[in-house]
Amino acid sequence: MSTINKDEIEKFSKLADEWWDIDGKFKPLHMFNPIRIEYILDIISKNFKIDKNKKTPLKNLKILDIGCGGGLISEPMTRLGADVTGVDASSKNINIAKAHAKKNNLNITYLNSQPENLNTHTKFDIILNLEVVEHVENLDLYLKSCFHLLKPKGIMFTATLNRTLTSYVKAIVGAEYILRWLPIGTHDWNKFLKPEELEKKLTDLNFSIINLTGLSFNPLFQEWKRSKNFSVNYILVAKKI
Repeated sequence: MSTINKDEIEKFSKLADEWWDIDGKFKPLHMFNPIRIEYILDIISKNFKIDKNKKTPLKNLKILDIGCGGGLISEPMTRLGADVTGVDASSKNINIAKAHAKKNNLNITYLNSQPENLNTHTKFDIILNLEVVEHVENLDLYLKSCFHLLKPKGIMFTATLNRTLTSYVKAIVGAEYILRWLPIGTHDWNKFLKPEELEKKLTDLNFSIINLTGLSFNPLFQEWKRSKNFSVNYILVAKKI
């Protein structure tokens, strides 16, 4: 059994050289990053009782970034003090991530692997699943593997897309076909998850849901903001009981 979808891996491998081009194919993720980092830091600071205003507030916390790509989240988490391990099933993505981290003198452990193949003796305080679960092959195995890699009372962020008519119009028709923010075929709407579906899978694994927020794009200011609207993008945070 494996969580790898070879077609999805090949799709992102072809784009690997563009990870750090802010005007390239990953421009939407670069635009997305500030609000994601702000939200992640807020939740972590509350859960682990830390001062998020410190220079390195995440010091002594171990973070696993699954589907890390070129390191767009791994690098800022490292700069905030965390001990980060980035994992990706694409060797090309990992090579790009390693080179960029080295160029910026950042000590990040990058592994070309998938969660079910990681050593479960190594446990993490935080797992980041950001825009990845809609691309994996066996979601139940994926989430179960994450559960075994997380410390008791550790938290997991899962950011994905809701399966609604609105998400089809905005995330596929709009982002891929009209605005051309993403290559056509980046997403399969049928793999999008409703929050209640994801919540059920997580609670069945003995997670408790501690937060859910929507993310909405403001075209006037060209920026993302937190929202109570979950119809397209959302982040669900769960704690291992």
